[in-house]
Amino acid sequence: MTSSISRRKFIVACGAAAAASTVPKSMLAGWVEPPLYPPMDLSYFNRPITPAPSDIRWGYAAITWDGNDLQAIKDVAEVGFRGIQLRTSVLKEFGERPQALREILEQHHLPMIAFSSGGVRSDLDTTAEQIALHTRQAKFVKDVGGSYLQLTDSSRPKGRQPVAEDYKKVGRLLTEISKRVVDTGLQVAYHNHMNSLSETPDEMDRVMQESDPRYVKLLFDVAHYVQGGGDPAKAIRQYRDRILFLHIKDVESITPAPEVNSGRPYRFVELGRGRVNLSAVFAALKEINFRGWAIVELDAVPDKARTPKECALISKKYLEEKQHMKI
Repeated sequence: MTSSISRRKFIVACGAAAAASTVPKSMLAGWVEPPLYPPMDLSYFNRPITPAPSDIRWGYAAITWDGNDLQAIKDVAEVGFRGIQLRTSVLKEFGERPQALREILEQHHLPMIAFSSGGVRSDLDTTAEQIALHTRQAKFVKDVGGSYLQLTDSSRPKGRQPVAEDYKKVGRLLTEISKRVVDTGLQVAYHNHMNSLSETPDEMDRVMQESDPRYVKLLFDVAHYVQGGGDPAKAIRQYRDRILFLHIKDVESITPAPEVNSGRPYRFVELGRGRVNLSAVFAALKEINFRGWAIVELDAVPDKARTPKECALISKKYLEEKQHMKI
């Protein structure tokens, strides 16, 4: 039985070889077997199947320097943070010279991680102009070597509470801007913020629900979230798949005074000096295996006897000594 099968296989093989020998070699050389399936983008499978451990990279925001961006770059680099977030104030000097800014950042070994592009207004009929503005600023960020574009909103109505249509409008606008920006190679992150449509946790949820998650990611600010009445550790778990990067900051309650802090009952302070449970925040980030940038932010120097650089050093010391973070 075995020899019979072997002989049969041999005859079939010889027949196949003989048939192939009758086909011109030129036809064999040029023939390409058609694909079984249409081509597809395999980049979606680049992420490892097993999530890697949490890895936070630390940057610092230039907002504390109130427009003195060159000093901010110098100080942030000297303090030892690995990246910086800049604002539209830098456009005054470098808007037409992005390469010059890129060279300065490279000299200080300090990449621009994110750019605060400003607030969008969904209550105005200027959609085309706003899309053009933020797309233009995204191109600037790309030319400087940045990665993320931050958007807030200035659409909170005065004299009434926001309604469903307010969230729908801002969600559509954020999505349309983000669709254009993605063509530059940048990602857009929406920044939850007091005095915006995302002032409270429920409001932030509404903005996120009304914007397209494929394009609009979340820049999660833990201090604004606390001031709005939320638990940032809980939100980190909730938005684990949408957080692009974070603002790590602290906030304290104060007695409102019209001449100080615009009469607000709170002010932002250096890390560890306010009421944000930062230990819980970092535990949640570790739990979700967050890998990305955390930008330490301080809107203004709370004690005028200190400099912005001294404030940055206070926050760095807190992260290293109290939270055992590697900056």
